[in-house]
Amino acid sequence: MTPPDDLVRAVEAVLFAAAEPLTADAIAAHVGAGDVRAALSRLAQDYAGRGVSVVRRGERWHMQTAADLAHLLRRDREEPRRLSRAGVETLAIIAYHEPVSRAEIEAVRGVQISKGTLDVLMEAGWVRPAGRREAPGRPLTYATTPAFLAHFGLASRRDLPGIDDLRAAGLLDPVDSALPDTGVEKDSEDA
Repeated sequence: MTPPDDLVRAVEAVLFAAAEPLTADAIAAHVGAGDVRAALSRLAQDYAGRGVSVVRRGERWHMQTAADLAHLLRRDREEPRRLSRAGVETLAIIAYHEPVSRAEIEAVRGVQISKGTLDVLMEAGWVRPAGRREAPGRPLTYATTPAFLAHFGLASRRDLPGIDDLRAAGLLDPVDSALPDTGVEKDSEDA
């Protein structure tokens, strides 16, 4: 087998990274000058009989798993659930005020929350029970998890946007002063 030339490698990279099948002209737009059709034919030959194939469907080319191996890739997959508005609000309150009890969440939201809302957040791995408050009734408190930080790309809770950040992003009314203090301390350089 002869080593691939730069054009064949470039075409292979474009096909591998493509989200959908591409025409030879679309591939040529990415890789520049050269005989893209010959490179595609060579790739189809090179990949023949392997776990991944380079195939042509109509006028479009793409990489696909070999048909005889498709059974290895089948999995039952859970569809991601979108959070309800109540879920988003509850998650934000927990993130900004943790550890926080159900009663405290309801006081901030102004309405009762269903147990299902907290269950969904815990199933997602973003919220966890954080112990009991030393108060009458010893209410359970909730806090965010490292998975919450990872999912939202935060190094720590200090990276949560403050009220000024939210106003600057246009997410809050500039004159809205009714929002409670977030309780998240910013580094002195962020202040």
